[in-house]
Amino acid sequence: MPGPLFFRCFRRLLAAAALLLASAAAHADSRQYTAVAPDGVTLAIQESGDPAGPAVVFVHGLLGSRLSWDAQVSSPLLQRYRLITYDLRGHGQSGQPTAPQAYTDGRRWADDLAAVIAASGVRRPVLVGWSLGAAVTTNYLAAHGDADIAGAVYVGGVIELEASQIAPHPEVYRGMASSDLKTHLDAERAFLALCFATQPDTVTFERLLANAALASPGMQAAVPRMTIAAREGLGAMRKPLWLIYGARDALVRVEPSLERARRLNPRLQATVYAASGHAPFLEEAERFNRDLAGFIDAANGR
Repeated sequence: MPGPLFFRCFRRLLAAAALLLASAAAHADSRQYTAVAPDGVTLAIQESGDPAGPAVVFVHGLLGSRLSWDAQVSSPLLQRYRLITYDLRGHGQSGQPTAPQAYTDGRRWADDLAAVIAASGVRRPVLVGWSLGAAVTTNYLAAHGDADIAGAVYVGGVIELEASQIAPHPEVYRGMASSDLKTHLDAERAFLALCFATQPDTVTFERLLANAALASPGMQAAVPRMTIAAREGLGAMRKPLWLIYGARDALVRVEPSLERARRLNPRLQATVYAASGHAPFLEEAERFNRDLAGFIDAANGR
C-alpha cells in the first residue's frame, strides 16, 4: 500500500497540474484587438479572465509589454476579473513613432490609456501601473480625471523623473540610448537585471529580455524627458490609491518617492514588500495577487 508520503506528493502533483491547466485556459481564452491613439499610434490590447467581472487595466513599465503581467494574467485567483493589458507606444506590438515628441509629451501616453479604456468598453476599471506605467497613469488622471475609474495601484511607481527619486545608473541609461547595437543590447540586459532583487528563472528572464529588445530605441532615448503632471494627476486623485514598492528596489528610490507622493496626496495607502526589488508583482506574485484582489474588491464595493 502506498504510504503517507506518496499521497502528499500525489496531492502536490494534482495541485500543480490544476494551476498549469488554469494558466493554459487563461491564455487560451484571451482575445486581442487594437485601439488608435489621437496621434495615430496603433495600440495592441489583450484581455482575458471573466468578461463580466470587475475590470483591471495593467500598464507596464519601460522595456516591458503585456508579457510583464504574465503572473497576473495566468493567476487562477485573478480569473474572476476582466484582465486587460496593452503594449505602451514604442513597446511590444504597438506602434513605434519616430518623432521624439511622441514620447516626451506625457499627454500622449495619457491619451493612449484613455483610448484603450474606450476601445475595451470597460467601466470603472482599476488601473495598475508599474514603474513608468505609474507615470502614465498619473498623466491619465491629470488629463482625464478619476471619474471613470474605480481606483489605482502604483507598483514601483515613478512619481517624477527627478534625480532625488530615481536611482543613478548613468552608464545603463546612456547605453540604452546608444546607436551601437552591442552597447544598446547589453544595457537593456543590465536594466532588466536591475528590475529584480531576486532574478526570475532563466526562461522568464530570456523572454523578458527578448521583449525588451522589441522596444523602440528612439523611445528609450526620449522617454527620460517625458513630462509628468504629478500635482494635477496623482495630487488630485480622490479614488482609492495604493502605492506598492519593493524595499530592495534598485531603480526607484523608495523613501523619497513615497515622501513626494504623500506630499502630493496624503490620502494614499502604501505598502513596502521587504523581499522585492522593482517588480513585486513578479518577485512576490502570490502575495501581490492576493493583495490586488482585495483592493479590486474593495474599490468595487464587494
